[in-house]
Amino acid sequence: MRIWSLHPEFLDNKGLVAVWRETLLAKVVLEGKTTGYTHHPQLNRFRASEYPLDAINYYLSEVYKEAVKRGYRFDKTKFNVPQKTPTMPVTRGQVQYETVHLLEKLKKRDPERFNALALYSLPGVHPVFYVVEGEVEEWEKRF
Repeated sequence: MRIWSLHPEFLDNKGLVAVWRETLLAKVVLEGKTTGYTHHPQLNRFRASEYPLDAINYYLSEVYKEAVKRGYRFDKTKFNVPQKTPTMPVTRGQVQYETVHLLEKLKKRDPERFNALALYSLPGVHPVFYVVEGEVEEWEKRF
């Protein structure tokens, strides 16, 4: 499961569809509707949020917006637009790590998007996050 800290605009189409599906799974886990993936480290930051379900729904809403821009028809009924728009910290080291990780994927799958992302030293993050100083997150599975 990869719930990117980077803004969805940087993901290629395959990555956008994958993050949609994986975040929907994360939402089901946070709702307590499944026994699988309950200890997945990617969920720690959402659980640490004051409003975990609002945070995951906000995340999904922004992925949905990006999908609509690209002409996808994701199912808007799969998430609730949160009353609050919570934010969570993400470390600069994590954003840098994810940027390199995504660039490796884009190099093969979407050279045009690769070239656009490569211009950034620190690309924008998903609006649910704000950047703080720090290294790669402890929960990250390093490749």
